Amino acid sequence: MEGPELLRLWVLAALALGVSLATVPDHHVLPDLRVSAETGAIFVHELEREPFLEAFSGSEDDDAPVTFRAHLRGRPDLPRWLRFAQRGPGQPGFLYGCPLTPELGTHSVQVLAYNRHTFATASQRLLISVTPRPRYGGDAPFQAEFLVGNRDVEELLPEAAREMFLQASAGLWERGDLHVINVTSALDRGGRVPLPIEGRREGVYVQVGSHSPFSPCLASAVSPQSRSRCHRGQRPLASCYDTFAPHFSIRWCNLTLLQVGPSPTTPGPVWGSGVLEEGGGFEPPTEVAPRELLPAFLVTLLVPLAVAALLCLLLGHLMCCRREGVEKRDLQTSDIQLVHHSSILGDTRELRLMAGSRDVPRPLSTLPMFNVRTGQRTNPMASARHGARAPLLPH
Repeated sequence: MEGPELLRLWVLAALALGVSLATVPDHHVLPDLRVSAETGAIFVHELEREPFLEAFSGSEDDDAPVTFRAHLRGRPDLPRWLRFAQRGPGQPGFLYGCPLTPELGTHSVQVLAYNRHTFATASQRLLISVTPRPRYGGDAPFQAEFLVGNRDVEELLPEAAREMFLQASAGLWERGDLHVINVTSALDRGGRVPLPIEGRREGVYVQVGSHSPFSPCLASAVSPQSRSRCHRGQRPLASCYDTFAPHFSIRWCNLTLLQVGPSPTTPGPVWGSGVLEEGGGFEPPTEVAPRELLPAFLVTLLVPLAVAALLCLLLGHLMCCRREGVEKRDLQTSDIQLVHHSSILGDTRELRLMAGSRDVPRPLSTLPMFNVRTGQRTNPMASARHGARAPLLPH
């Protein structure tokens, strides 16, 4: 190939590559963000739209719809304790959950944002460091779970809404160490999606913990008398209905109280130095006591043979000694049935003979003997040639 032709091909390839790159949306990477979470407490991280809108190249629309996606770095989904929620492209997203002791460590979460107007994307790596909860002496032993019927999960995730809920719960416990443990949407617990009517909400389960014992109001709300009233469709016996009004509508029949005790620590194995003491070497046995294998062999061989012989004898008795025979069957059968049966056998035999040889005389049952219209009669004992060709109908 000549030089000018090769140069022209290179120019065309470069132009095609430039056009293809120009059609691909821009992608920007934001700096890593480090956040911390504590075990036994709610973790909430709000994915704001503004940093991602600024990262989009040429995006001057502040109201551009942005959709977030989140997953573990190198994995297709999130950790089992972490959830993601975003109501719509025009609203922020939330990463929330309650880590436990097995989740201690650093979790790398990849957040990807899409601009619905320009199709541009931006990503950010979120490093979540889960540490033990040192405050208040560890996990709260007294925990209560409320079902808030007039809220969605996104409405209770902001810190201001959670603080408002804690203030409303202050009348049930002492205010000292009250904290929110977890927030879960009712849809994640098997709830139904509400009708698209104004004022209808999905419902949110809010779990609150404290080191103070339950109040008498909470204890009466979960008593057997209150549960029976709930089954009848009545309100339970509780004197703290107005504690959460008017901001939160608590469904007291779904109240759950849980008293968590300290987890018992099972003693682990005691590890030694790994070196045998002097003179304590392992000596394997050199002699084995002889075993008598003949009885076991006889039992293994003779028992199946004996069972097989008994089965053969039983089957032979049923097949040979229990037969009724043809004579006994004929004696128990009526004469009409026997005659009918014998006639069927004779007709069958005759049909087989006819099928084997077509030159046999026609059976007497098929010969035309009398014509109803003309009154002509035919001799049934005539030869097959005359009988078969005798006209019965006038020409």
